[in-house]
Amino acid sequence: MKTTSENEKLIRSVYAVAETKDSKLFASMFTDDGYFYDVSAGVKYYGKDLGKTVDIYAIAFPDMHRELIEMYVKDDENLVIVELTLNGTQNGPLELPLGTIPATGKKMVTPCCDVFHIVNGKVKSFHCYTAGTIMLGQLGVLGNLGEVLQH
Repeated sequence: MKTTSENEKLIRSVYAVAETKDSKLFASMFTDDGYFYDVSAGVKYYGKDLGKTVDIYAIAFPDMHRELIEMYVKDDENLVIVELTLNGTQNGPLELPLGTIPATGKKMVTPCCDVFHIVNGKVKSFHCYTAGTIMLGQLGVLGNLGEVLQH
């Protein structure tokens, strides 16, 4: 019989809070020196900015849902790795480090892998590996790469 560890419960709670779009509660789930690293955007968030990506995605994708596919838990290392998809329709502006993408009205089902390190029941680090090129392609903002690429 499989039991759910405290680390797995914590990470499931982190996703549940993100689904409610409560960025302050999300940020409170991190250690004081914890951080969120949006790898595809190349940005790390600390302190009061920890919930910023929750807010960014809530605005861009009001129907955002994270579908958890598989969770790998290594309790002896306080490590949780999650395969998931980010799902939603871009009905609002998507704020990125390079600029803002206006609402496209297009749906995305974007693969993602998240890696969490946990200390004393809180998230110390959260590395989010979103398949950015797939997401941008699904939103129709990459243009026609076939015309650009050399064969």
